[in-house]
Amino acid sequence: MLTAEANTLRISTMAESLIGSEIIKLANEVNELIRRGEKIYNFTIGDFDPAVFPIPHLLTDLIIKAYKDEQTNYPAANGMPVLRTAVSHFVSRTKQLDYLPEEVLITSGSRPAIYATFKTLLDPEDVVIYPSPSWNNNHYCHLSLAKGVMIETQPEQFFMPDASLLEPHLKNARMIAFCSPLNPTGTVFSKKQLESICDLVLQENERRKGTEKPLYVMYDQVYSSLLFEGTKHYNPVSLRSAMRDYTIFINGISKSFAATGVRVGWAYGPKYIINRMAAILSHVGAWAPKAEQIAVASFLENTKSVDTYLEQFKDEIYKRLKAFHDAFVNLKLKGYNVDCIAPQGAIYLTVKFDLTGKKTAEGKTLQNQGEVTSYLLKKATLAVVPFSAFGASQNSPWYRISVGTCTGENQIKEVMVKLEAALSELS
Repeated sequence: MLTAEANTLRISTMAESLIGSEIIKLANEVNELIRRGEKIYNFTIGDFDPAVFPIPHLLTDLIIKAYKDEQTNYPAANGMPVLRTAVSHFVSRTKQLDYLPEEVLITSGSRPAIYATFKTLLDPEDVVIYPSPSWNNNHYCHLSLAKGVMIETQPEQFFMPDASLLEPHLKNARMIAFCSPLNPTGTVFSKKQLESICDLVLQENERRKGTEKPLYVMYDQVYSSLLFEGTKHYNPVSLRSAMRDYTIFINGISKSFAATGVRVGWAYGPKYIINRMAAILSHVGAWAPKAEQIAVASFLENTKSVDTYLEQFKDEIYKRLKAFHDAFVNLKLKGYNVDCIAPQGAIYLTVKFDLTGKKTAEGKTLQNQGEVTSYLLKKATLAVVPFSAFGASQNSPWYRISVGTCTGENQIKEVMVKLEAALSELS
């Protein structure tokens, strides 16, 4: 329902009813506490502290060179040819997928590519299936006037959806939105899970052949270069070649190279769909800056620099995730109502604070997860994001810890000491 002010201004229903990012709201609250001088261990935002995780030095040099070479005019609307070629090579080398440069679209980070996928494939009221928890799919559905069908997942399956959960909803769906490794959980699809889902999609599209619009899969694998301890990344097209006609991939440099602010992302998939996505974004101007595109193209073709950076980067990320994981396992063994899923990928750790019903030292009972989140922030000075911010139920006890701003093991020890002290006060 439109407010009186909105009726006066006559803005769209979509704009009036759009809600902001729950994660950014929480981060703003935390930043206000920090501004007041409070020391907060802020592990909310899926970003990197450049002082801890700088982008590759070679990439920095290449960006500076591109600006000195005056590469500052408009880039090609679908991306500079040299970068689309480099992405094609990079995808072939790292994912064993063969996509021609004309099947690649360059965007200003991954978000415009996701938005363009929604706007290209979906008409108003078309159905999009996505798992809960997951990042921002509800907002993209809203922006696209699509109907989202949220599938609740369970910790026993590492919060990844099974075919059995999706099957009842496929008949009326137009798109399935996946991310692996998943934000917020840092967990991945198993081969069996994804194979079963691909088989369902192919069966459904065989049923629709010539009579209905196809069912597509948007596959966000922006964290796929960050895998740990033997974890393997699987994608629909490698598992089932027929999925090539129905899969749009999303990726970029934001997470793999700690380059969230450099804003270079890409999509690849069926040429006709990629061309339509490019046409939409050409009217939005959502292309990556030309200098950055030229630089990223040169960097991606330097396989030694890419591999050296990723090896060191992954090692540092994993050290932090494992240190947190081991500390939570230790707390659980001591009898505290916490739990944790071992890290598989991305920069996130899934942890559980099952504290509702507990009494604080002041005699106040924690009535709900909102009060649990507030208690952790005030007593342990620990800021983490509840899964409810990613579509899970409001009473879900699961949270995301992001280690992109974590300075190292000493900081983790500090926060865990404060956390245990806060937990020990509860009864």
